This record gives sequence, structure tokens and C-alpha cells, in this order.
Amino acid sequence: MNSLIPRIGMLGGTFDPVHIGHLRSAVELKEALQLDQLHMIPAQQPPLRDRPQVSAQQRLALLKAGIGDTPGLIADDRELRRDGPSYSVDTLVDLRNEFGDQARLTMVIGYDAFLRLTQWYQPERLFKFAHLVVIKRPGYSEPLPAPLMELVGYRAVDSVEKLMQQPCGGYLMLELPSLMEISATYIRERLKTGKSIRYLVPEPVEKAIKQRGLYQ
Repeated sequence: MNSLIPRIGMLGGTFDPVHIGHLRSAVELKEALQLDQLHMIPAQQPPLRDRPQVSAQQRLALLKAGIGDTPGLIADDRELRRDGPSYSVDTLVDLRNEFGDQARLTMVIGYDAFLRLTQWYQPERLFKFAHLVVIKRPGYSEPLPAPLMELVGYRAVDSVEKLMQQPCGGYLMLELPSLMEISATYIRERLKTGKSIRYLVPEPVEKAIKQRGLYQ
């Protein structure tokens, strides 16, 4: 790691399957936040979503294939080693224990997930362990719902520098340069109907999906 105080990011998701949009965002997040590592963590069983179509281990294998040798991106299986629903706060406790009190720990979520943050399990505890970085959705400027504003409003900072002055507790809206509108649902639909997914997922992911007959 570059610095004495590590900068660690957590990007959770179903990755069902992982695609170019996920991976490009991950690279841009690592650059924007100047992270030493970004842990991409597949959820075993996301509490607020339907059960994914393929097994958690298969999704992890596709994620590893997609990341390949990209520096600083890590396919992290810690949620798959736990039983029951994947609560982000448990994962942050885990990462905090691993990297220490002073590490700058950041949890990154998309805007849609952010709007549902108050429905998460113990959302206020997230800030005890990490910062929250929300990927901005272009052209979306509606005011936040009041309960969400109450949870995050006073934690807001306006730059990565300010965020990284403390180990946890802040909230930052971040715009990524090349937000790709690719959805895993769209990819699964194409696979189901035998259509090409070339250039929507990295080549090793496409190969692995074909070899294992996933999402057919």
C-alpha cells in the first residue's frame, strides 16, 4: 500500500453477472478516492433483493475472471463465508478489524441503493466504521427524502481531501467520468434468448459463462 494510513474501499453488489460498467466504475473509484485497495464483495443473499439466479460461488468466480490482474481491485469473498443475509455493517466491522482504527475505510453505493439507505439494517452504525460515497446519477437533482437527509445531511463533505481527513463518518457525492448504463438484468435477458453479450462483459467472463452454461 502506498501510504502509512491505508485507504480501503468496499463496493458490494450481486454482480449477477459482473459487467464492464461495474469494473470501469471500480477503476474510476479507485483513482478518484486514491484507494490502495477496492474490495468488490459479492453478496451471499442481498436482504432487499431477490435471490440471484446462479450460485454465490459462481458469481465470485466470474468476478475474479473479470478483475483479472487489475491493480488494486480485489474479489473479496468475506460475505460468502458468512451465513444468512449480507448486512453491510457486519462487513465493515470485518474490514475495520482487518485494516485498523486509522485506515480510511469507504463504502461505495449507487444512487438507487442510497435512496433506500434508511431501510437498511442499522444504517446509522455504518458511519461508525466507514465513510459513505454515493455515485451520482447524471441529471438527478431532486431533494433527498427527509429521513435520509436526517441520516446523512450533517455528515456531507464536498471533496475527497476533506473526506479522507478522518477514518470514517463522512458522506460524499461523487460523479464518475464514464458512467455506463449497462444492467445485469439486460445481460441475463440476452443470455436467456441466446443473444450476444460481447463487449458488455470482459472476454474472460463471457468465456466462463459459455463454458459453464450459466444464465441459459
